[in-house]
Amino acid sequence: MQAITIREPGGPEVLDWTEVPDPTPAHGEVLVDVVATAVNRADLMQREGHYPPPPGASPYLGLECAGRISALGDGVTGWRVGTEVCALLSGGGYAERVAVPAGQLLPVPAGLSLVEAAALPEVACTVWSNVGQLAHLREGETCLVHGGASGIGTHAIQVAKRLGARVLCTAGSAAKRERCLQLGADAAIDYRTEDFVARAREETGGRGVDVILDIMGAAYLARNLDALAPNGRLAVIGLQGGTRTELDLRQLMSKRAAVTATTLRARPAGEKAAIVAAVRARVWPWISDGSVRPVIDRELPMARAAEAHRVVDAGEHIGKVVLAL
Repeated sequence: MQAITIREPGGPEVLDWTEVPDPTPAHGEVLVDVVATAVNRADLMQREGHYPPPPGASPYLGLECAGRISALGDGVTGWRVGTEVCALLSGGGYAERVAVPAGQLLPVPAGLSLVEAAALPEVACTVWSNVGQLAHLREGETCLVHGGASGIGTHAIQVAKRLGARVLCTAGSAAKRERCLQLGADAAIDYRTEDFVARAREETGGRGVDVILDIMGAAYLARNLDALAPNGRLAVIGLQGGTRTELDLRQLMSKRAAVTATTLRARPAGEKAAIVAAVRARVWPWISDGSVRPVIDRELPMARAAEAHRVVDAGEHIGKVVLAL
C-alpha cells in the first residue's frame, strides 16, 4: 500500500507518499480501506520527532480515519466487510489501509460523507472524555474553550452548547472569532489583545467559569485558575505553552477546584473502547440530528500532506484539515 512516511524529523518537507508493507489485522482488529483522514497537532509533533507512537502502534501518522471495512480479524463480531466506518487510531491514518481494534470503530453518522466523518473521531473522543466525563459540564454552567477555532475548539463549542452550557472561547483573529460565534459561542475573546480572565469574570458577573478546556498548559495555568469559579474544573489537553510551571495550591484549595490533564493516544485499548462507546451513545445522536457538525476548513489529497501540515503549522485553518484518497 501507499502511506505518508517521515524521512527524518523535521518540517513538512520530510513527508513522502511511498510504498510500505500492508497491515494485517490481529485478533480483535479489522482492516479499513481508508478514504480520508484528518490532521491533528499530534501529527505535527510526531513529524518533528517529539511524539513517537506508543508501543505496538502503526509508525505512520494519523490518529483518525474514515473508510470501509475490508477484512475482519479473529474474534471480531458486530461488524461486516463493506461497512462504512470511522475510527479512533493510535496511528496509521495517513495510508491506504489501517488495522484498527474493533472497539475503536464508529458508524458513520447519518447524513455525513466519509470525508466529513474522518474529521470527527479524535475531536469527539477528546472533547467528550474531558468535558463530558471528567469535568462533568452541566446545563446552566459556563465553559471556556481555549483555541475555539481549532478542530477541538469548534467541536467543543457545539458539544458544550448541546449540554446546555454558556460558552466562552478564545481565538486570535476576527474571522476565527466570528466563526466561533456562528457555532454557538456566547462570547469570543481576542487572546492577543484581551485579558481572558477579566472577560471571563465580566461575562459571569464576577463568578468565573465552571469548566475550562485548555490546550496551552503551563503558560495558561495560573490565569486559568484565576478564571475558575468555585468548584471549577480545569481540563488540560495540550501543552502548546509549555510543560512546567508553579501551581498555587492555596488558590486551588480555596476554590475547591480540580485540575485534570489527559492524553488519548497512549491509553490502553480498553479505555479507548469505553470512550468510543460513550461518544457513540451521547455525541453521535447530536451529529445525526445536525446539532453538532464537523467543521472542515479544507480537503487536500493525501499525497499533499506536507501542504496540509504547513497550513496547520501556520494556524491558518478553522476546524479540521482533511486528507482524502
